[in-house]
Amino acid sequence: MDPNTPTDPPPEVGLDFPREWIEFLDPADPEHLVRADLTWLTSAWTCVFGRGCAGVVVGRAEDGCCNHGAFFTDTDDLERVAASVAELTPLDWQRHPGHAPAREEWTEPDTLTEPEPGEAAEEALRTRVVDGACVFLNRPGHPGGAGCALHAMALRQGRHPLETKPDVCWQLPVRREQEWVDRPDDTRVLVSSIGEFDRRGWGPGGHELHWWCTGSPTAHVSAQPLVETYGPELTALLGEAAYAELRRLTEARLDAGLVAPHPASPRPVPVELHRRRPD
Repeated sequence: MDPNTPTDPPPEVGLDFPREWIEFLDPADPEHLVRADLTWLTSAWTCVFGRGCAGVVVGRAEDGCCNHGAFFTDTDDLERVAASVAELTPLDWQRHPGHAPAREEWTEPDTLTEPEPGEAAEEALRTRVVDGACVFLNRPGHPGGAGCALHAMALRQGRHPLETKPDVCWQLPVRREQEWVDRPDDTRVLVSSIGEFDRRGWGPGGHELHWWCTGSPTAHVSAQPLVETYGPELTALLGEAAYAELRRLTEARLDAGLVAPHPASPRPVPVELHRRRPD
């Protein structure tokens, strides 16, 4: 086991604390309104897989958050991942079957939620779970390295992992919710809300996770704010123009010292860019 792997779950802050949100119209689309949680996007969170992550299941820290597989959001997500799976080599993927993988070898049906009595369960496709974790999770000792095979392949090819991994995997722990809203003047806007995917994001089962990183100081160790480190992901979620405006507005708020800080981030947050988080 990696010496950085904790035996007990590191502490987490409470789920409820003051947050600062901002709203703005997408410069490229007047019918697209963005709501963004600046407290989360200016935090020092970063993924600590393999370097302090305690995992979501007791005794399986080295699995990170990959124990339950990944549900596909739609057909486009599934087809994009399928194209990436076809590119995997045995060096990338510990469980590579040695031939062109059939879809049934790496996916399986499951239900999204527990149905109410008398109701049918909502079914969806996800990545297959093998030996308690996603089929694409390479275990420690694999020559290609531990962790997601699709992630490792993207890095080897000089691509961003969001191009190869399921949507839910590259979006976490950023949560995007979208809905059309009718306003009092009879206009409609698509509201995209960008925030923290905390324990509540998983539903009632989120409170049963062994550990969740977004609220833990152990994972708030980045020298750059999340709005910077997650630039490609936020661009994919919002579009280039909206992300550029989000970045501009976030930097202006940081310069003015007006952002309510995330309680899991250290004080002062060690940002070495041209912007700072509030003390």
